[in-house]
Formats: sequence, structure tokens, C-alpha cells
Amino acid sequence: MRIKILGLFVFLFVGAVLISVSGRAIAAEEVLNLQPLIDEALKNNRELLTAEARWKTSTYKVSQATSLPDPMVMIGYQNEGWNRYTYGTMQGAQWMYSVSQMFPYPGKRSLKGEMAAKDAESVEASYRAARQKTAATVKELYYELFLAYKNLDIIRDKTALFSRVEDAAVARYSSGMAPQQEVLMAQTEKYMLLEKETMLQQKVQSLETMLNNEVGRDVNSPLARPAEPAQSAFPFSMEELQKTALENSPELRSRERMVSSADARISMARKEYFPDFTIAATVYKRTGDFEDMWSLTATFNIPLFYRSRQQQGVAEAKSFSFETRHEVEGTRLMLSSAIRDNYTMLKTTEKLMDLYKKGLIPKTYQDFESAIAGYATGKVEAITVISRLKALLDYETLYWAQFVEREKAVARMESIAGISDSGTVVKSE
Repeated sequence: MRIKILGLFVFLFVGAVLISVSGRAIAAEEVLNLQPLIDEALKNNRELLTAEARWKTSTYKVSQATSLPDPMVMIGYQNEGWNRYTYGTMQGAQWMYSVSQMFPYPGKRSLKGEMAAKDAESVEASYRAARQKTAATVKELYYELFLAYKNLDIIRDKTALFSRVEDAAVARYSSGMAPQQEVLMAQTEKYMLLEKETMLQQKVQSLETMLNNEVGRDVNSPLARPAEPAQSAFPFSMEELQKTALENSPELRSRERMVSSADARISMARKEYFPDFTIAATVYKRTGDFEDMWSLTATFNIPLFYRSRQQQGVAEAKSFSFETRHEVEGTRLMLSSAIRDNYTMLKTTEKLMDLYKKGLIPKTYQDFESAIAGYATGKVEAITVISRLKALLDYETLYWAQFVEREKAVARMESIAGISDSGTVVKSE
């Protein structure tokens, strides 16, 4: 009876262990999806959080720029003579209380507010551009990680085919139909694949580190294998993309806001030729037979050194405006060039993928099967079989490399033109 109970206990324990191991295996087989990574990066990416904080910081400067300077309060005492305190006994002895306020020349405050607002809009547009670039970077790293895993699969699959070549070479060598060199040749090629596999495993770890960093995770956080992505639909013409990019690019909006700010700077620099003024109200407190007095004064600054200050300020503002306008034009050209470059890459990769998938890969595989069958009967040399198999490996690797390059080009163009994954245009605010 005890033996049966003990056996039942062991059975239940082993079952629990197997369930636990199975659960871990299932967890290990989880796939890494792209969109949750993008959402997490937009929420936790450190550079993006810094850019957002920089934008929020710039918005607090607008009200500061339009506010009046702090009023000044003065408290003083005036005494007659040096020998004694004469307050109340001498006419000129008095306490003085004054309040003054500096008022900028009309128009200066509004121009300062306009400059601060345009600067804030420029920083906000830069933040929007950073969000798009972050999403594009996550996509590119994700596709690179997928490619590394896919190449591992291809190498492991082709290692099995090289084992077939090795077995055939061993069989021919054992029967005296082939020299030992053919066996060594097949084994060397298989070991070279093992070398590539080790290098790809190191690349996987490197890409995982970069992807974790971009997402905002600890660099040692484990990542599942990326899901195999479907080919992205991209029904836009190059002209449509270029037009959309020029109308919607946050990077271009940022430069244009800088131009508006520069124009306001010119107007502000010209306003500096006109003086600010300070209004002061003063009360003179006296006692005894002496009545209190009051005064109201206005003080103006005189832009006497306008040649070295105001004039140079206007020249500086004009030069900055000239600089920003050229930056806008440079950004326009850069956006159009980037769209053209990536669109050309997109079309080229599609042609190459079609060539590899429908022509080179199936034909080369048939050629390999024919060659290995001929090698087994002594009609084909070993070098021919190995070269066919290496060509098959290269074509399959190149196909997936072109697939990933296409998806990366799509991601970059979506970022440049402000197009979401659903194919809609994301308007820059």
C-alpha cells in the first residue's frame, strides 16, 4: 500500500515538473510583435522623454516673455545736517517711499511673446519628428533582428543539406570511388556554416541590446523571437510621398517656425532703437508743521550707443533669419532626396525579391538535387554539388536581406512623410 502511495506521489511530482517545463517551453516560444515595441518606445525612450521635457520647458517661457518687469519699491530717509537726527525739526528731513514700474516701448512685449511662442512651436515640431524617428528606428532594429534569426534558420537548414553531401562523399570514399579530399571539402563547408551561425548568434545579442535600449528597457532584458512580418502594403507614388513630406514633415515645420521666430527677432531688434521708460511715484513723509509731499517721475533710457548695440542687434537678427531660411530650403531638398532614395530602394528590392523567389531559388534547388543525385552515381564532381548548395544558401539569404531592406525603406518613408501604419497621414501639430 505504501509503495502504491509513494508511486502515486512520484507520478504527480513528475507530472507537475513536466507541466512546469512545458509552460516554460511555451513561454520561450512566444513571439515578439512589432507594434507593442513601438508603443513602449514612444512611452519610455529616454531621448524622447528628454525631447518632450524640452518642449514642455519651452512653453513656460511664453508668459514670462510677455510679463512686465517686477515693480521696484524704494524706502529712504533724508536728513538735514550731520550732527543729529533732524526728522520733525527741520523742513528738509523726511522719510521717502517710492514705487516704480518699468514699461517697455509699445510692441516689445508682444514681439517677445511671439518669439517665445514660435520657439516653443519649433521645439514641439522637433519632438514630433523625434517620435517618428524613434518608431522608424524600432522598426529597423526589429527587422534586423528578424533577419538574423531567419539567417540562422537558413544556415541550420543548409547544414543538413551539407550533411547529405558529406554522407555521399563518405559513401563514395568508402567504396573507393572518390578521394578523401572530397570528404574533407564537404566537412569544411559545414564547419564554415557553424562559424557563421556563431557570428549570427552574437549579432542577435547585439541587436537585442540596441532594441532594448531604444525601447527604454534594461539592456539585459530577454526578448522573444520576432514574428515573421508580412510584406507591407505601400500604394504611394514617389510624387505623392514627396508632396506629403513637404506638407507634413515635423522636421520641416520646426525649421519654418524658426524662420517666423527669426522675423520676430528682426522686428524686436528694431524696437530696441526706441527707449523704455520707468514711472516712479514717491511720497515724502514729514512731521510737525511740515506737510507731506509727493512726486511722479518718468525715466527714459537713451540708446546713445546704437552703433555698437542696436544696429549690431538688427544685423545679427537679419543674419539669423538668412540662416534659418537656408535651413528650410536645405531641409526641403533633404526630404525630397530621402524619399527618392528610399523609394528607389523599395522598387529595386521588390524586383530582386521576385527574381530570387520565382527564379533563382527554385531553379538552384532543382540544380542542387540533380547535382547530388549525379554525385552519388559518380556523374558529377563534389565541387559542383557544393557550389550549387552554396549558391542556394546565398540566394535564400539575399532574398530575406532584400525583404528586410524593403521593410526598412518603408519605415523610413513613413517617418519622413508622416504616414501611419494604417496608411493615413499623421498631421503634424
